[in-house]
Amino acid sequence: MSFLPIESATPKARRSRQARVVWDARVVTVGGDAPVRIQSMTNTDTLDVIGTAIQVKELALAGSEMVRLTVNTPEAAQAVPHIREQLDRMGVDVPLVGDFHYNGHRLLTDYPACAQALSKYRINPGNVGKGDKHDRQFGLMIEAAMRWDKPIRIGVNWGSLDQELLASLMDENNRRSEPWGAKPVMYEALITSAIKSAHQAVKMGMNENQIILSCKVSGVQDLISVYRELAKRCDYPLHLGLTEAGMGTKGAVASATALSILLQEGIGDTIRVSLTPQPGESRTQEVVIATEILQALELRSFVPSVTACPGCGRTTSTTFQELTQQIEGYLRAQMPVWREKYPGVEKLKVAVMGCIVNGPGESKQADIGISLPGTGEAPAAPVFIDGEKRLTLRGDTIAQEFQKIVEAYVDKRFGVQTRTELS
Repeated sequence: MSFLPIESATPKARRSRQARVVWDARVVTVGGDAPVRIQSMTNTDTLDVIGTAIQVKELALAGSEMVRLTVNTPEAAQAVPHIREQLDRMGVDVPLVGDFHYNGHRLLTDYPACAQALSKYRINPGNVGKGDKHDRQFGLMIEAAMRWDKPIRIGVNWGSLDQELLASLMDENNRRSEPWGAKPVMYEALITSAIKSAHQAVKMGMNENQIILSCKVSGVQDLISVYRELAKRCDYPLHLGLTEAGMGTKGAVASATALSILLQEGIGDTIRVSLTPQPGESRTQEVVIATEILQALELRSFVPSVTACPGCGRTTSTTFQELTQQIEGYLRAQMPVWREKYPGVEKLKVAVMGCIVNGPGESKQADIGISLPGTGEAPAAPVFIDGEKRLTLRGDTIAQEFQKIVEAYVDKRFGVQTRTELS
């Protein structure tokens, strides 16, 4: 019997053009060969300068590489430069994106300090005006982007689609010998609005390399269908995300499902998980989920991964659950420091297993792993480092001892480069 080699499943390469989001000396490249970027958005009142700046910092520390702010009133526009100044004082250099609807043309024109402080503008072509006002007001926003050398995201949303364009496409569809269904017409309206707006901006003089597109919907299958077609028709960088993913597991699962399918096909250059926070939950949860999606697809690494036993009848002890929670929390909390101190530590793989069945095997596959005793097993926990059993832990302090072993391993393996550079 002969076997054919099985190729590893890897995401297809993206083919979008490259765009740049610039803030002072920091350049965040989007598209082309750049990593898939993570975005998020504040839910604070933009007028609350300190509160907004604190939330932006939290989102940035969690892994968000661009943070969007609501800019909907003259007062909000006046607050933006102060938010930027506060972030600079805190040493947070994450780019800020202005989210404009209805009156963006006036705010960007009347408040140049706001236009300058922002690193990117989000423009919704469905909310820039109707009739004769549409092109003029859209044009004013593009002129502001060119004046201040800012990239834009033309973000179409099916909840605020250009109704005149939709009506025109519906009329055209009714004249077909075999009319499409309502949903395909909606898809076409989304895609047409985005691409037509991009062409209009380029015609005005906007650099093609400063345009990003998005066509957001709230259904998983709808998002996949729209973006597959959008990717066929243009090579602009694409921002992915369900416009309203939902709360809790529903929002997390829907986002992971839709985004993973598209990213695996090489579609998407920036992502956002638009998660509705549960009461009392941090806004950073949406960023954590976004990082987990990219890390699960092996597109990027953000924090060390922890392989953990799900538990079964062999694992009546809760020790492995507690240790897993403790190690995961510890690794994530350490990353802001470790990222600078230990280059490459985000690729570390840790295993916390609950019994002898899969414990030793999984632990050997990790960089460092522990196999805790299951029901009826000897009260001993072998520790595997780089595939070899190195020691066995016993007693009531296994969790604390294992954490110290992880710390020592990180310093020994990933601290070498730092020590070499300092010597």
